[in-house]
Amino acid sequence: QVQLVESGGGLVQPGGSLRLSCSASGVVFAVMGWYRQAPGKQRELVAVIALSGDTLYAESVKGRFTISRDNTKNTVYLQMTSLKPEDTAVYYCNIGPYLRTAGRHWGEGTQVTVSS
Repeated sequence: QVQLVESGGGLVQPGGSLRLSCSASGVVFAVMGWYRQAPGKQRELVAVIALSGDTLYAESVKGRFTISRDNTKNTVYLQMTSLKPEDTAVYYCNIGPYLRTAGRHWGEGTQVTVSS
């Protein structure tokens, strides 16, 4: 059985930082990463990383977010800095075989709220 366990969401002020974690069990996929969905908007890719270390970031988060993974622990991390109110969304962990296409396995989501 495949399970994705997410943690690290919360409420932060603009300019603050958060670190999201997602641990996968029951399966290993080449690509792990994060998508997000804000109210009234489409779900979008935030950042993904392959076993090779290749990464893909949304243009809006380049230079502010860093994705990494621990292959031994089958865990992916998203270090978010210089957070903006526009980053407010539910963040979903995702795993699959392709860098540019979402996989079939999703976490339940963790809320990130950036507000004063």
